[in-house]
Amino acid sequence: MNITILSVGKLKEKYIKQGIDEYKKRLSAYAKIQEIEVPDEKAPEHLSTEDMRLVKKKEGERLLAKISADSYVIALAIEGNMKTSEQLAKNIEQLGTYGKSKIAFVIGGSLGLSNDVYARADELLSFSKMTFPHQLMKLVLFEQLYRSFRIMRGEPYHK
Repeated sequence: MNITILSVGKLKEKYIKQGIDEYKKRLSAYAKIQEIEVPDEKAPEHLSTEDMRLVKKKEGERLLAKISADSYVIALAIEGNMKTSEQLAKNIEQLGTYGKSKIAFVIGGSLGLSNDVYARADELLSFSKMTFPHQLMKLVLFEQLYRSFRIMRGEPYHK
């Protein structure tokens, strides 16, 4: 299975990077993992609604340019469907079984994802109704992917 994690912005926090690196190493036994970061759009603190739309559009274009045509796209979105770890594992396993061996998870920037990215997504996934920093969500996603593969293989992992 080939999994791509696409996100907006460069990861700066050392402790989060260390956590991601650890889970990438662990995941390498189960799948080919690719991490792609696209630049975030520089914007002032206070934006109009139109300016926010334009920022998300530019970031979305960068993300979409990195998604292969044959990828199954799962966009992380607060309004997406919430799943248990077991349900996520089953979903990933079923995708592989039915010929969707390329999965792209997409994490937006601080303003979220553009409508174009939502339109390209095959599925919207929410980890919570709460808002999290996108860098932290990347770490949580890597951990949940590792947990999913452990579940799929029937290997122990704490609940």
